[in-house]
Amino acid sequence: MDYLTIGFALIALAVVLAAAELVIPSGGSILVVAAVLDLIGILVVFVYGDVYLGFATLVGQAILLPIFVVLAMYIWPRTPFGRRMIVEGQPTDEKLVAFPGGEELEQLRGRVGKAVSVLRPAGVVEFDGRRVDCLSEGVLIEPNTWVRCIDVKGATVIVRPLENAPDLANFE
Repeated sequence: MDYLTIGFALIALAVVLAAAELVIPSGGSILVVAAVLDLIGILVVFVYGDVYLGFATLVGQAILLPIFVVLAMYIWPRTPFGRRMIVEGQPTDEKLVAFPGGEELEQLRGRVGKAVSVLRPAGVVEFDGRRVDCLSEGVLIEPNTWVRCIDVKGATVIVRPLENAPDLANFE
């Protein structure tokens, strides 16, 4: 077997190892070995082949490597290992309410409270005598500002400042 065949065999082995990285959890060590074998294979083709064949190998890899990466990212989530590693979609409201205290926070939706601390965007708001950690919609809210709970996502209560002070006679 001549050196040119060994060079191309090393490149082919690097491709096989890179594909194996998708299904074998190695923390990237198999991919590092594949990259080293690929570089050695290219070096062997340059040294024992001619320069034109070496450059043709480099150009071929420059074209095929992005295609391989795109295909791997398309195929990997569909493998059994990939399905176990990737969490699909956003958590549903049922999952978010399942944590302890989630139902209590859900009752705050639409309620009016008063900011106890500065919300930049996180801070404390008092709802009916109960202090709750909240997030504003990204705006700075000063203390003693009336706010309304507009959403509850898991343990996160999102509030929006009110332009006018609420009429407290309408509240319990």
